[in-house]
Amino acid sequence: MTPGAERLDARIDALLEPARHSRTVRSISGAASTVGDFSIIWHVIGFVRAIDSRDRLGQAVFLSCALGVESLVVNQGVKRLFRRARPTVSGDDRFAMRTPSTTSFPSGHASSAVFATILLGSFTGAPLVWLWVGLAVLVAMSRVIARIHHFTDIVGGAAVGALLGLAALATVPVVLG
Repeated sequence: MTPGAERLDARIDALLEPARHSRTVRSISGAASTVGDFSIIWHVIGFVRAIDSRDRLGQAVFLSCALGVESLVVNQGVKRLFRRARPTVSGDDRFAMRTPSTTSFPSGHASSAVFATILLGSFTGAPLVWLWVGLAVLVAMSRVIARIHHFTDIVGGAAVGALLGLAALATVPVVLG
């Protein structure tokens, strides 16, 4: 990473340190990070929306399959290009987290959150899109708060997720008709 990115990461990390002392922040961030693991929150949202609708079931299946492809591209492709070390090996000890098995840049949680937000937003429109955006920000920032990622990792992850989400969005009419 560039020296400017490293300085920004250090500043954001220092700004977040007081929040890490809050039990509430630790609980919310820990939960958000955990439900973001393997894109669980996005799969659940897709299938809960599908409970009473065959059309939404198609959307849920598409979302889950697309998230699988997004994860492969990010975790087995993009991350291998950068191999950036994480701020800590297994996160801040104040947080109960799963130890990640991949490198830090870009954040897979941020990428999948933005990716899912784009697809879910196209399926639901406003005002629910704001709920997806809020959840995406919460999941992504939880990774910085827990010191699993640098801030610039989630910015990079969000950018990758947006690009992949827009590409997936272009296939929705073809796949779902």
